[in-house]
This record gives sequence, C-alpha cells and structure tokens, in this order.
Amino acid sequence: MPWNRQDFPDAMKNLDSRVRAKAIEIANRLVEEHVEEGRAIAIAISQARHWAGENGGSEPFDADDQHVLPHEKGWAVKREGASQASQTFDLKEEALDRARELANNQGARVVVHRQDGTIEDVFRPKKRSPG
Repeated sequence: MPWNRQDFPDAMKNLDSRVRAKAIEIANRLVEEHVEEGRAIAIAISQARHWAGENGGSEPFDADDQHVLPHEKGWAVKREGASQASQTFDLKEEALDRARELANNQGARVVVHRQDGTIEDVFRPKKRSPG
C-alpha cells in the first residue's frame, strides 16, 4: 500500500513534515523492492533523518553518493535517489568495494547500511595514487 502525506505509518507522525515526506518516499520505494513493510518503515525513517541532517549533524546526501544496502539477493550498490540498485553482490564487502570505486570516481561518499537498513557509516573514499 503506497503511503502519502495524509496517510502514513504512525511511526512517522512525530517527524518534521519535510523529513516525513522523505521517509514516505523512501518507504514506498523499499516496499516496491519487496522489503517487508515494518522493516521498510524503520529504514525509511533512519535514512530520512540522516538525509535531513538530524542524525549526528551530518549533511544531506548528494546525488552521486553510493549506498551499500541489504538486498533480497545479498547486498546492493545504489546511487542516492535512484529507483533501483545499480548492482547486487553476494557479499557486503564486494558491494562496498564497488561503491568505493564509484564514489571515488565521482568525488562522492559511500553510505554503508547495516542488515536492518540503518546507517552504519558514511565516508569519502581516499583517492588512490596512480601506479
């Protein structure tokens, strides 16, 4: 069931309206990707708060930031705001390596999620020196 600004999960009722709108957007996308509703809601709230800079004072995500997310096929690499993962991997470390490579090429950050979807780490990969 898609949520909207008038009909959304109770867990989102105390969020700022801007954060709630982002959480609804994220939750709907996750449910479309066959993530269980309860898990999608928790992930969406965590990501929306982080997006809004409410989680540890970090800045919102940029369009080129690469997320490493749990996926039904293992782990996925997904660009911020993308509707689908760019690639999936069996192992989290494989997804993390690919996300580092993409982020490094684009001067972006890597956002690493735990199995429950909450954010584990956000970092900017170090540029590799040639040769």
